[in-house]
Parts: sequence; C-alpha cells; structure tokens
Amino acid sequence: MIRVLLVHDACLVRSILAEWLRREPDLTVEEAPWHSAPGRVRALRPEVCAADLESSDSAAPPQLGDLRPELPGRPAPNLLVLASAHRPGLLKRAAEAGALGYVDKGGSPHRLVHGIRRVARGERFVDDSLGFGFLKAAEMPLTRRELSVLSLAAAGASIAEIAGSLHLSHGTVRNYMAAITRKTGARNRIDAIRISQGEGWL
Repeated sequence: MIRVLLVHDACLVRSILAEWLRREPDLTVEEAPWHSAPGRVRALRPEVCAADLESSDSAAPPQLGDLRPELPGRPAPNLLVLASAHRPGLLKRAAEAGALGYVDKGGSPHRLVHGIRRVARGERFVDDSLGFGFLKAAEMPLTRRELSVLSLAAAGASIAEIAGSLHLSHGTVRNYMAAITRKTGARNRIDAIRISQGEGWL
C-alpha cells in the first residue's frame, strides 16, 4: 500500500479528490490543509505528499520543504505537486524543493494516480502539458536578492525597512527596485509585485 497525504486548502475539492483516490486498491489516502500539513506528515509518515501549489491560505507561496522533513528511521516523503503551466515561478520553487512529480491540474485525474505510483517508486513524473511552464521558469528574470527585496516590498515594507532587514543602503534598495521594475516590464513597484505574484515568483 502507498500512503498518500493530499494537501489542498479548499475543503470541498480536497475531500472529493481524496475520496476519488481512495477507490484505488493500492492507495491509503489522508488529507490536510496547508497549515496543518507539516504536522500530518510527521504523524502519518506517508510515502507521497501530493500538494496543490496554488492553494496556500496565505499570500506567499507554500513552503514545500515543510512537506519533506527528516523523519527518524524513515526517508522523507516523495513530493508530487498539482500545478499549471501559467505559474512558472511555482514550478521552479517545486523543482528547488526536490519535487519528483508534476501533474497538470487541468488534466485527467487518472494522471494523478499514475503520477503518485511513479513518485512512490522514486521515479520522476512530469505531465507533457507543463513543459512550457518549465521553459518559462528557466527564464525567470529576477535574482534571489531581487526576490528578497520584492518580497519585503510586497509585505508592505518601506525602502528604509527593506534596507534595514537586508543590511543594504537605501540607494541600493532603490536600485534593486528600479531593476525589478525594468526586468518585469512593470510600470511601478505595485505593478512589479502584481506581475511577480501572478507568475508565481513571489
């Protein structure tokens, strides 16, 4: 049997999908919203965590690393994500977190079952329809430092607060913000935040 933890913040969607997966004779399926998922991972010790990348109940992207903790006497769960090609930043984050499986949310539920089985065996699984999203993810224009600056700006921090948090001068922060605006093709800082969140970079 493959133990699966399904992580999704929409209760109705999560419950229906979990019930559908439980029809498979080789799957044991539990479910959790994002805020309780790390604790559930530690309690259940699943072989696979299947998580919806776009269902965090906060404005920030979900912390995928929290779904792969080091568990005494047992390997970390293999990670499969439910994703879409139009949020390439989230695909990039999932890859950086070590996800093995990538299932297109717009595809057939049977692809999810197939992906879970592959990931449980330690094999990579990627829906072909997500290929364009991965190409876009490789073209992500912002550096890690620029993302740090923009993340603080998105949280409402002023230039002075960003400078203090990152140990930068005010002028350096302004230069970063100018570069971010230019690279994202935005009109201003607010527009850069909107674009970056839309792409899944923030």
